[in-house]
Amino acid sequence: MMEKNAKIYVAGHRGMVGSAIVRELKRQGYTNIITRTHKELDLINQQAVNDFFEAEEPEYVFLAAAKVGGIIANQSALADFMYDNMMLEMNVIHAAWKNGCKKLEFLGSSCIYPRLAPQPMPESCLLTSSLEQTNEAYALAKISGLKYCEYLNRQYGTDYISVMPTNLYGPNDNYHPEHSHVLPALIRRFHEAKEAGAKSVTCWGDGSPLREFLYVDDLANLCVFLMNNYSGNETVNAGTGKELTIKELTELVAETVGYEGEILWDTTRPNGTPRKLLDVSKAAALGWTYKTELSDGIKLAYDDFLNNPMRAER
Repeated sequence: MMEKNAKIYVAGHRGMVGSAIVRELKRQGYTNIITRTHKELDLINQQAVNDFFEAEEPEYVFLAAAKVGGIIANQSALADFMYDNMMLEMNVIHAAWKNGCKKLEFLGSSCIYPRLAPQPMPESCLLTSSLEQTNEAYALAKISGLKYCEYLNRQYGTDYISVMPTNLYGPNDNYHPEHSHVLPALIRRFHEAKEAGAKSVTCWGDGSPLREFLYVDDLANLCVFLMNNYSGNETVNAGTGKELTIKELTELVAETVGYEGEILWDTTRPNGTPRKLLDVSKAAALGWTYKTELSDGIKLAYDDFLNNPMRAER
C-alpha cells in the first residue's frame, strides 16, 4: 500500500488520464504528488528523464504519458507514433528501475489486442494473432512497454504492473476535429451542428461497430486501486464489460447535446474494428467495478466541453 505521504510521480498529468489520476490521488488523501509539464521535462529525451529520476527519486510512478490520436492521426503519422511512444515509455520505466522506484504502473490501451481476438477480450489473448492495421504502430509501442515491465519483474524482481483501458472519455479530453477519438469527436460535431442549426450530420461508416466506453475518473480509481492491491506480470483490463453500437452512441450523444437534426452515414469511410469489448472479470475478481454509466458520463463530458474552451480548440 502506498503511504499517504509517499512521493508519487504522475507522468502525463495534463492529459485526460494523468489529470484524472492526480484528481483521484488527491481525493484519497495523497499529498506528495510530483508532476512535470512537457516543457519542463521532455520524456523522449533520455538524459533529461535520467536526471529527473536521479534528482527526485519517486517511490511510485503512474506512467500515463503518451502520444495519442484517432484513426486519421494514427494512419498519417505511423513512424512518429511508434518512436515517440516507445522512447518515452522505455525512458521512464528504465529510469524508474535504475533509481529504485518501488512500484510503477504502465497505462496502455485495449488496441494492443489482436484484431480478431475472442470477444470479450481476455488479457491472455495478447500476441495470439495480428493487430488492427490502423493503429499497429501505437499498439506495438504499448505492447513493448507492457513487456518491458514484465521482463524487469522476471529478471530483477521489480513490482511493475500494467493496466489496459478500453475507450476512455471525460474531463480534459481532446476535442480536436481531426485528432480526437470517437466520443469527443461526436460531442464536438453535434454541438457545432446544433449551434449552426445544421439539418443533418454525417458520421463515418455504417454505425454497426460495437464499442465499450469507460469514464476516465473510473479508470483513475482503478489505477490507484491496482497500485495498492495488484502485483503480477499479466496486465489488467479496465472497462465496463458493456457495449453499444456506434449508431446507438451517436444517438445518445445527439440527445445529450440537444441536436435534433438528421444523422446520416458515409459508408465509404472505414468502420474500424467490428467489435472491441474487454473481458473485465480479472478486475472484478480483484474487487473492483466501474461506477459511472455512459448516459451520465456523456452529460459530464459535455459539461466539461462547454466549460473548458481550451479543450474545444485543441
